[in-house]
Amino acid sequence: MTKPMSGGCRCGAVRYDFQAEPMFPGFCHCRACQKTSGAPHVAAFAIPSDALHVTGKLTSYEDKADSGGTVRTDFCPTCGSRLLGGSSNMPGLTVIFATGLDDPSGFKPGMHVFAGSAQAWDPIQDDLPVFAAMPPSN
Repeated sequence: MTKPMSGGCRCGAVRYDFQAEPMFPGFCHCRACQKTSGAPHVAAFAIPSDALHVTGKLTSYEDKADSGGTVRTDFCPTCGSRLLGGSSNMPGLTVIFATGLDDPSGFKPGMHVFAGSAQAWDPIQDDLPVFAAMPPSN
């Protein structure tokens, strides 16, 4: 059984918790993640949406993803912290951005996705598997 995990925004207005095994943990280099985070890549993983409990109000923004689907970003309307997300290509799953976890030290990345959009000035310097886009799911 996995241990409960929790996180929240910078100002404390939004909190979340879940008890589920993280799926697809890795670094995303897509342009949507770059533009909404202000960083060249983000650390993220997915969980079943029904395992997530959120308190507080989130604001969402939807846009076209590099994959051609729709990508959603959920953030705190007070402090702007980007906390959760989703994709029309992953129904039933919610993306958790690892930096919002209360203890992000347990995050264990397993891959780089959308590396085709990686910035040349942010080279991938580890031995994790690298995918130009999203790898096929089983």
